[in-house]
Amino acid sequence: MYTCIQNSHVADNLLHDATSNPETLIFCSQTLRSKVQRDFEELPSEAFRQLRDSLNNLLKKFHKGPAIVRTQISIAVAALAVHVPAEDWGDGGIVNWLRDGMNAHPEYIPGFLELLTVLPEEAFNYKIAARPERRRQFEKELTSQMEIALNILTACLSISELKEEVLEAFASWLRLKHGIPGSVLATHPLVLTALSSLNCDILSEASVNVVSELIHYTASGSSGGVSVQMPLIQVIVPQVMSLQAQLRDSSKDDEDVKAIARLFADMGDSYVELIATGSNEAMMIVNALLEVASLPEFDIASMTFNFWHNLQVILTKRNFDISFGDEASIEAERNRRLQVFRQSYESLVSLVSSRVQYPDDYQNLSYEDLKEFKQTRYAVADVLTDAASVLGGDTTLQILYMKLVEAVSSCRNEQSEWRPAEAALFCIRAISNYVSVVEANVMPQVMDLLSKLPHQPQLLQTVCLIVGAYSKWLDAAPSGFSKLPLVIDILMSGMRTSEDSAAAAALAFRHICDDCRKKLCAYCKQLFHIYYTAVNGEGSFKGSAEDSLHLVEALSMVITELPPEPAKDALEELCSSVVTPLQEVINQGPEVLEKKHARELTVYIDRFAYVFRYVNHPGAVADAVHRLWPIFKAIFDLRAWDMRTMESLCRACKYAVRTSGRFMGITIGAMLEEIQGLYQQHHQPCFLYLSSEVIKIFGSDPSCASYLKNMIEALFKHTTCLLTSIKEFTRRPDIGDDCFLLASRCIRYCPQLFIPSSIFPALVDCAMIGITVQHREASNSILTFLSDIFDLAKSSKGEQFLSIRDSVIIPRGATITRILVAALTGALPSSRLETVAYALLALTRAYGMQALEWAKESVSLIPLAAVKEVERIRFLQALSDAATGADVNVLMIPVEELSDVCRRNRTVQEIVQGALKPLELNLVPVP
Repeated sequence: MYTCIQNSHVADNLLHDATSNPETLIFCSQTLRSKVQRDFEELPSEAFRQLRDSLNNLLKKFHKGPAIVRTQISIAVAALAVHVPAEDWGDGGIVNWLRDGMNAHPEYIPGFLELLTVLPEEAFNYKIAARPERRRQFEKELTSQMEIALNILTACLSISELKEEVLEAFASWLRLKHGIPGSVLATHPLVLTALSSLNCDILSEASVNVVSELIHYTASGSSGGVSVQMPLIQVIVPQVMSLQAQLRDSSKDDEDVKAIARLFADMGDSYVELIATGSNEAMMIVNALLEVASLPEFDIASMTFNFWHNLQVILTKRNFDISFGDEASIEAERNRRLQVFRQSYESLVSLVSSRVQYPDDYQNLSYEDLKEFKQTRYAVADVLTDAASVLGGDTTLQILYMKLVEAVSSCRNEQSEWRPAEAALFCIRAISNYVSVVEANVMPQVMDLLSKLPHQPQLLQTVCLIVGAYSKWLDAAPSGFSKLPLVIDILMSGMRTSEDSAAAAALAFRHICDDCRKKLCAYCKQLFHIYYTAVNGEGSFKGSAEDSLHLVEALSMVITELPPEPAKDALEELCSSVVTPLQEVINQGPEVLEKKHARELTVYIDRFAYVFRYVNHPGAVADAVHRLWPIFKAIFDLRAWDMRTMESLCRACKYAVRTSGRFMGITIGAMLEEIQGLYQQHHQPCFLYLSSEVIKIFGSDPSCASYLKNMIEALFKHTTCLLTSIKEFTRRPDIGDDCFLLASRCIRYCPQLFIPSSIFPALVDCAMIGITVQHREASNSILTFLSDIFDLAKSSKGEQFLSIRDSVIIPRGATITRILVAALTGALPSSRLETVAYALLALTRAYGMQALEWAKESVSLIPLAAVKEVERIRFLQALSDAATGADVNVLMIPVEELSDVCRRNRTVQEIVQGALKPLELNLVPVP
């Protein structure tokens, strides 16, 4: 506290010192602003008037600048106003105080005007360490003083050189969205000044900001909405519409055009429901928005994209406005509106589709420019899907096909202009989900055109992607399957051309095998040929190991559709192509296997994972795993130290267990015995998540009970020995994460093995140690585990173990509650509030008044300097209400407020955590 006061005094003195240089002034003004925002509470109560007067003098001193210093001082005064109740400023609060200052010292108006501008902005500045109740009160104070503020600004309009500053201040106050009637604003001098300034030769940025805020204001719920604000809307819209011609004015600079476009986009976004009626006035706005969308600068044109999306949602939604009467009337009105906007969306498709074309210098684009280009394409793709929702996919396809035909005519060889064709294909791919799977007019021609295009890498990549995107059409359309040989040839070319085209081809192949799997069963031999050529070919497949997994997945999905015997043979053939290289490594002896780079093994093991995941023949997969177990065991035994290899192998085993289930038979016993022993030596977290999958499948099987009980006790016992402090949790977060995921699985699937076991109390103690670990997944897993314990009564399986649970939780209840309250108030990031709050709620629901006493005891530890009694009571009352059945969301507001209060600055946070001591467990010994 002493340091804070000392720093404030030093900064204040230097700001008043006439000899301070500009750098010192800037630094000191920022320091003073920060201290007022964050550490005002640390000042003695009598310091307010002295600080206010000092800041007032500084505001006057720097009324002519430097601007950055004046701004910092203004923010400091505004922050002071947030902290201090209105009555401390005199009659009428800070706005009246400010008005009196301006009247008494008109020469200092520029400084006071800046303060008036930042006041509403600081109402929502969470850097200011004010309590939530005080922040709400400040907002009410400002809205109650809105009329005075606008009168001050109106008076300042007479100072012509300050007109821009006055309008900026007006825009700032409009953001409060206080309900001034539209009829009042429609004739207000500030509004009329802003609107008239739009037509000046030099477009005023401040007037644009005001009109933009007015548009948002008229549509906001707090202002009464569009119907109440119609008098103001009727003034704004004609003025903005009069600017449309300036969009085409070549004498206007880009910034002016951007500002005008922003106003049209704001009108579109704010008045979309009015526009959706399709009136003549509405269509004038739509045409203006089309004109904005046609502007060459993408960052300007894209301002309209949100409008086209929102309009589409209104036009296509099923729950149409009830005022139109019966179903038939509603449907008729809906169809009328769709027809009204049809031409607009057709024009939009033509306008945006050209924006996805690769630039001439695409090969020289920087990483950032390439990223921006891709984002542009994604944004255009979204607009095209909006258009397809209104027009229908087949109509949109017809428009884009005409562009493709035009582009293909100039695309004869690899050196020719391929970019327009690629752009048209990209757009056709974007709307694939909206095109009928039996479309017979355009898609056959598109597929025929694909084979005639040159194999330029970017173009070929998009061609492959479009094949994948229309895989459902290839399966369902009358002429679709007949095009398959043609598109397979294209995909094979893609696999050999470049890394990107190979990735796209592999993905497309997977889509085709997924959607056409039944028809492809008769072509297994050919599919295996494609697979061998691509994956085992001598360097012909340009894709990565991850891309090759798409091919494994593709074959696996077709094998799933085969009858049992042919499926078993096909599965064996697929596995043999993967096992051969692994067997060769193992045959070279243990030393070779140990020294291999993980990547040389995981590339093959990952293929097994995909086979086991996607071949849905449980018996055949179980047989395959049984045959492969000696290979897997050799890798387990010699590579258990290697996390990457173990994660890959455990993933493969997990999918084998998931697919095969109880068909795994004897192999599962050997697998679990293996990982149980290896975990105690090598502590690989993946052994725990593999065990989680086993618990999910076999947890309720009585024949496995004895074995599973021994396994989980051994795994948990070893884990609790590893995670003995928060430091260990921080060092090994993955073990914490997977351990408590496994524990939650045990509660759900085998509580009869887990809860009565001797390891259950030790694991609860371990969870208490780790609650406040900063690792997100580990912390969430621990909190979920505790919530599952508290919610045990919800489970029919768990209900019988409530007495055992209570014997463990009740002696620890006060400590658990204290740690959870500490987590809410700063021990964990605020992003975890919901998870922590649910755990606290579940505890309270389970233990009722006892838990509320624990919570009361915990909150009472926090000094009143940090949390007021009224804030404690509000939190405890909300907890009580939620525990007795009120909406869970009711709890979140008081939780967020308690969290906000306790985190409002570092000093308070340290006081709270020092009082709650989340790392001191203070466990009650259990007899």
